[in-house]
Amino acid sequence: MSSVPSTEMKPLNVALLTVSDTRGPEQDTSGQFLEDSVVEAGHNLVARRILPDDVYLVRALMSNWIADPEVHVVIITGGTGLLERDSTPEAVRPLLDKTVEGFGEEFRRLSAAEIGSSTVQSRAMAGMANHTVIFCLPGSTGACRTGWEGILLSQLDSRHTPCNFSGLVLRKPEKPMSRLNEVIGQRAKR
Repeated sequence: MSSVPSTEMKPLNVALLTVSDTRGPEQDTSGQFLEDSVVEAGHNLVARRILPDDVYLVRALMSNWIADPEVHVVIITGGTGLLERDSTPEAVRPLLDKTVEGFGEEFRRLSAAEIGSSTVQSRAMAGMANHTVIFCLPGSTGACRTGWEGILLSQLDSRHTPCNFSGLVLRKPEKPMSRLNEVIGQRAKR
């Protein structure tokens, strides 16, 4: 089991990513729902981005957020389907230290009550990397609501018993991002 519950709410720093080839800020109702939910729950929204369905762009941004000591949680919406461009799981999986199989299982169980057998086409998933928990949700606002209300709201709350993700992510090492260029340099030497 993860993390011992606390008696006080400990706000987490959350980054949100919408993966879509077609949505801009005005059309991103899923991202807006998640932003509103994160803030309403008492957490800190530290970043919100929209990227196209591109494995390498998603990996680059995710790598930065995973390395950033200020980011505890990443929630991604979109790119979890079965179309050719849907590539969020493929972008995220190689970055994970551990997978959280129960997240996808529980998401599909909850979703089945709403959309029936169509839930089998969801590739919702989660994992941990560098004490950052990453959740990948489908792109619909309804799916984000299911994931948030059914799983994330309680699992990101430090008071939730018998366990939650709060204590795990609050152990993230304080490694300054400014060291990145110092350690790896601006460009590889030939």
